[in-house]
Amino acid sequence: MLRSAGDSPNAFRSAMTGTLYVVAVPIGNADDLSPRARETLQRVAVVAAEDTRHFATLARHHGIETRAVSYHDHNEEARSRELIGRLETGDDVALVSDAGTPLVSDPGYRLVRAAIDAGIPITSVPGPSAVTTALAACGLPPHPFLFVGFLPRTSAARTAAFADVATISATLVAFEAPRRLTDALRDALAVLGDRPACLARNVTKPHERYQRGSLSQLIAELDGEAEVRGECTLLIAGAPGDAGSTADAEADARLLLDGGAPARATQDLLVQRHGLSKRDAYALVLRLRER
Repeated sequence: MLRSAGDSPNAFRSAMTGTLYVVAVPIGNADDLSPRARETLQRVAVVAAEDTRHFATLARHHGIETRAVSYHDHNEEARSRELIGRLETGDDVALVSDAGTPLVSDPGYRLVRAAIDAGIPITSVPGPSAVTTALAACGLPPHPFLFVGFLPRTSAARTAAFADVATISATLVAFEAPRRLTDALRDALAVLGDRPACLARNVTKPHERYQRGSLSQLIAELDGEAEVRGECTLLIAGAPGDAGSTADAEADARLLLDGGAPARATQDLLVQRHGLSKRDAYALVLRLRER
């Protein structure tokens, strides 16, 4: 390819390199892969997958035959150099995680940053995300929200993490392993108080389940289970306070009630988030339900 006098070096470089595609994959239901994502995964030269076995299962389901190489925490630095080399020679590369959108709580930032530094084009192919999927159905205010990723493994570190966000009014969204879920809820209760919350479990899978209630109610429910299983997204109401006006409280209440949230849970959230008395919160909920 000839470069004209008006072309910049960066424009010429981009024309000669491949493109890095950051591709969202299903979080549970394999049929949630978008047509664009499937076409991208089919035509790139190589797929960088967090776990090639997970990707192989998805690839078989959709008839994708592209070669996959591993890209995870333990080989991220070396593999990034290798993939940047391929991109610089003109190969297109797709990056996928085990589930959902890459980089949200998975490896990939190093590769994206290296591609940017090398002047390589990057395209994000949107799709499933456990964060927004759970947020849409949890019954808590969807905006603003704060995603804190996976909670720390130890109680001391979790307690510190909850303390860091205790005064934030946004809905909190976190991932947690099922074996640590009850302990995490107890830490949240101790630091944040008994706020409204939701557990989204096995989202998009056949045994999908949303459990809504206060933190103490969720703990009681989990204590009654022989074994907690399934991938878990934890959502907790933001800090209460007097920051919200009556109009804000009414807007939140209307959003929750229109979304099918129980009157009691809506009342509890108005008390926690907007500082309303139980009596005023009940009156507001009753007035909105009678409209």
